[in-house]
Amino acid sequence: MKYRLLAGGSVLVLTAALSACSSSSGSDSGNGDGRTTVDVWLMRDSVSAQFQKEFTADFEKRHPTIDVKIQIQEWDGIGQKITAALASNDAPDVIEAGNTQVAQFAESGGLLDLSDRTDELNGEDWLSGLAEPGSYEGKQYGIPYYAANRVVIHRTDLFEKAGVDAAEIKTREQWIDATAKLNKGGTQGIYLPGQMWYALAGFIWDEGGDLAAESGGTWSGALDTPEALRGMEFYEELQALGKGPKDSDEDDPPQAEVMAQGQVAQVISTPGGAKVIEENNPELKGKLAFFPIPGKTADTPGAVFTGGSDLVVPAAAAHPDEAVTFIKELTGDTWQKKLAVAMSYVPNRTTLASAVADDPGAAAMAVGAANGHATPNTPGWAAVEAENPIKDYMTAVLTGGDPAKEAAKASQDITRAMNAGS
Repeated sequence: MKYRLLAGGSVLVLTAALSACSSSSGSDSGNGDGRTTVDVWLMRDSVSAQFQKEFTADFEKRHPTIDVKIQIQEWDGIGQKITAALASNDAPDVIEAGNTQVAQFAESGGLLDLSDRTDELNGEDWLSGLAEPGSYEGKQYGIPYYAANRVVIHRTDLFEKAGVDAAEIKTREQWIDATAKLNKGGTQGIYLPGQMWYALAGFIWDEGGDLAAESGGTWSGALDTPEALRGMEFYEELQALGKGPKDSDEDDPPQAEVMAQGQVAQVISTPGGAKVIEENNPELKGKLAFFPIPGKTADTPGAVFTGGSDLVVPAAAAHPDEAVTFIKELTGDTWQKKLAVAMSYVPNRTTLASAVADDPGAAAMAVGAANGHATPNTPGWAAVEAENPIKDYMTAVLTGGDPAKEAAKASQDITRAMNAGS
């Protein structure tokens, strides 16, 4: 779900090239001075570099016997990487996982059951959309971290120059017309990479379709339905109004860095992406704004994936108590409020919703959340995300493949992946 950020601060280690087992909790367990290092994997762009730096400094001050080593992980391929880490004896102490991934990791037996810690972690107020996917067979493995959905981040100056009023964009048709006006004179109307499959999912849901369907306890891919094909048709039309690569997602290259270069009018992102864009190009401060992803009609916003992240503790973690201490701080009142404001996220608890009441990005996100959806709620879906035939399908269509044939092939791949463990 994601925009980009630059790692910063002495405690951050960029680890995109490291293997799943390279973060050795055991090797860092003692510093010879009575301190313990807690190893943490956070995902690319879940927080800004400045937030990470401030949180880590405050945490280590409040917990003088614990050092924090945060390693930034890439979303692409993270399912396989976490699976490998959980199966090893060298796992980190805390891992941020997408809320839809927790069930698969719990099913494998690789996560610590945190059910007896939910009271101290304010479990009674958790958002159900994060808490429920974080549980498996009645036990709580994932601790809600933050929730978010995508909006359109746009350049107000480029919109004004093109004579486009963002407030008047309420439907897909109006969005296409506006984007076409913006896609001139060296400006990309929208930067939409070919494999942003969460955006595609929204367009499919708008059409009444889905990514997969369940019948009699068996899941099957559903990209080849007429509804899903119409969703892909709209994606192709929108994607053509920019220069986004057809064979990669928003991670490659990081779309916030692309927009920061100055020639992009719009991106689809969680609102916190604006912070990352500004970090990469301070000259854009005050020139970024938000509107909900438009729907087919003006009275209904575009469908969005309402997602977010949970924090989990591997069963093999060397420092489970310190891990829970870290989670308690990061998901507590003080830092949840700061995170919500810093990144325009929805806090992990209903009692903290007022933290973003005056935030324009969160306001746009809230409109979209009224038409929020989720990926199939089954452990088998994580296997689909790990392999992700949806991305290959999108690239195939965008590069000239027959949509129906490519959708049928991708649906077969989804069916196989979802039922591989059955």
